[in-house]
Amino acid sequence: MTARETFGRTIQLFLVDGKPTGLRKATIHGWTGLLFVSGASAFGDLTARSEVDRTGVYILSGPDPDKPGVTRVYIGSGNSVSERIEQSAKKRDFWETAITVTTSDDDLSKGHAEYLEARLIRLTAQAGRVTLDNGTQPDTDRRRLPEADVANMEQFLSNLKIILPVIGLDMLKPQPRAVTQVEKPAEDRTAEEVHFEIRHKSGVQATAVEEDGEFVVLEGSEALIGTGYVQQSYGGLKDKMIAEGVLIPHAEDRMRFARPWPFSSPSAAAAVVLDRNSNGRLEWKVRGSKLNYHEWQQAQAGGTEVTE
Repeated sequence: MTARETFGRTIQLFLVDGKPTGLRKATIHGWTGLLFVSGASAFGDLTARSEVDRTGVYILSGPDPDKPGVTRVYIGSGNSVSERIEQSAKKRDFWETAITVTTSDDDLSKGHAEYLEARLIRLTAQAGRVTLDNGTQPDTDRRRLPEADVANMEQFLSNLKIILPVIGLDMLKPQPRAVTQVEKPAEDRTAEEVHFEIRHKSGVQATAVEEDGEFVVLEGSEALIGTGYVQQSYGGLKDKMIAEGVLIPHAEDRMRFARPWPFSSPSAAAAVVLDRNSNGRLEWKVRGSKLNYHEWQQAQAGGTEVTE
């Protein structure tokens, strides 16, 4: 198998009490890692599981009270995850979801768990997708593990990178190249991507690319302000972008993207650009074409090549 080839994985998600909002158990076929996921209502069921009374790590996640539209997480570890997560949950009121990570064979040592905790904190900070509630970042170099153990824990982490997004927590995923490689001109770092554009009758112009499931509006794009439309879905996100300096004043009726910004969907991006709730699948057009995003997707599904 070459480096570029990929292979499928079987992830099993078991509803412990038969309810989608209750306690869930997540595993990957052939991996000893064992995850339990619960909301506040099933937290007692989570901590009562014998598999959680083992050495491992845990994550508490929920909306960041200080940043609309952003997730806040706390990462911890312990010899008894059930005890430690209970202690941490009592000290924090932001969390809505609790995740525990142990193993089916109870094979993690304290050193393993502390290494995983430190690496998870570092990778989460590097990804920059959530707010870390942890006050400090442990140094993985101080977690003195044998070379073979380090390799095993890195493989363990690679499986966590796969399974965490499946259960709804995308905190480890690196930012798109269009966002991180800002030292390169936008056209250079997005040369392999299809470019989409909005050319609005107001004169506002915006350009975006889709990369690894995210819709990235590039720097220099414009966004309307003060249209008077009610922003039911993305008003808080736009306020956040203004507060963080992503959107900066550009003209009386518009702002400019000072840096690229990844959106969860074309509609979210269009709503911010047009200052109103929008169907991004129709608003975004392939650059230099009349083909909208929806039509482009249909062409892709049909195997038709679309050039700009």
